[in-house]
Amino acid sequence: METRNKRSILTGGMIMIGLGILIILSKMDVWAFSRSWPLLLIIIAVGTLIQRIRDLGGWIIGSVGLIFLISESFEVKIYAIATFLLPVLLILVGVNVLIKYFRKKTEDNDNDG
Repeated sequence: METRNKRSILTGGMIMIGLGILIILSKMDVWAFSRSWPLLLIIIAVGTLIQRIRDLGGWIIGSVGLIFLISESFEVKIYAIATFLLPVLLILVGVNVLIKYFRKKTEDNDNDG
């Protein structure tokens, strides 16, 4: 239970710092606050992934935030990103499966010898 509280404190602190920076940037007319919500998703994802790099939810939240940040900042249409998103996700899942396979095979060989 204590580690869950530490995780909440870390992510909460990062969100507060991020919000503060985004408000300052908005007041200085550097970055419109209305366009900052994807950055908040990315901050939440970073806070989650710092605690546990294999957290699938953190990766998904971060990916969604990054997609919308790119879409809004560079006026890229989401459908253009989605065209490549599925193949890239399939490649990443395949690489992950292979890494796990070879890691398990190496561990099995170490245990046999």
